[in-house]
Amino acid sequence: MHEKIIKSGPSTLGEHLSAIYAYRHLINVFAVREIKNKYAQTFMGLLWAIFQPFITLIVFAFFFGVLLKVNTSPTPYPVFVFSGLIFWYNFSTIANSSGMALIQSQEFINKIYFPKLILLFSKALSAFTEFVLSFILLFIIMLIYKVPLSFRILYFPVFIIYNTAIALSIGVWLSSLTIRYRDLQHIIPYLIGFGVFVTPVFFPATLIPVNYHFLIYLNPLAGVVEGARWSLGCGPFPGLNYLWGLLPVALLLTSGLFYFFSVEDNLTDIF
Repeated sequence: MHEKIIKSGPSTLGEHLSAIYAYRHLINVFAVREIKNKYAQTFMGLLWAIFQPFITLIVFAFFFGVLLKVNTSPTPYPVFVFSGLIFWYNFSTIANSSGMALIQSQEFINKIYFPKLILLFSKALSAFTEFVLSFILLFIIMLIYKVPLSFRILYFPVFIIYNTAIALSIGVWLSSLTIRYRDLQHIIPYLIGFGVFVTPVFFPATLIPVNYHFLIYLNPLAGVVEGARWSLGCGPFPGLNYLWGLLPVALLLTSGLFYFFSVEDNLTDIF
């Protein structure tokens, strides 16, 4: 039998943040472990990280760009789609993997003490590595289609951070709930997958009737995708109405963190 090392965790928000800072080196450790486990002994290695979005790009470009002739002028359709896809896959990867972070790390949780939120941060860092590879491919596609970059690229990191915050606002809830309700680990990936159809990834937001634009504005991922395209010079300025999407993110992230911290000390008993 493994001996459990039990340590009383932090009780206040400040103590939680201090503990995360003290153990911050574990974020890199767990992220590297995640990448090695995911791609070790595979023929393509990290190239698998761009294989799925690239294949999806080909499918979308054929059906929506060639057959349905969705107009994204002046931005070429492949550039338009892939600039949204890399953010969508980054979001879905973080949300799904962080939602399973606690269940997949029972061996560590039962043996040593560390702030469990670090597991979620490590998932985000691992996903960011994959995002960088996808962005390199996007840059190559932009060169092929002669889409120039401008000073607006300086705003690009803002949308990466925003996208990560959106994913973690969902992941922090999922990770806390799936340890008690295991059915969620099978249901949530499908629900997240449907989200791509209500986010302007493979179609421009202008295709949505004006009467339903409020639904787009409340979708924080829509603001990320539109804003990222603007920063890359692939679309117009998204407009201030997308700021409404900050409200559900702030609410989910804040409440999710408090709930996560409330169940953190009881994980050894649950497992």
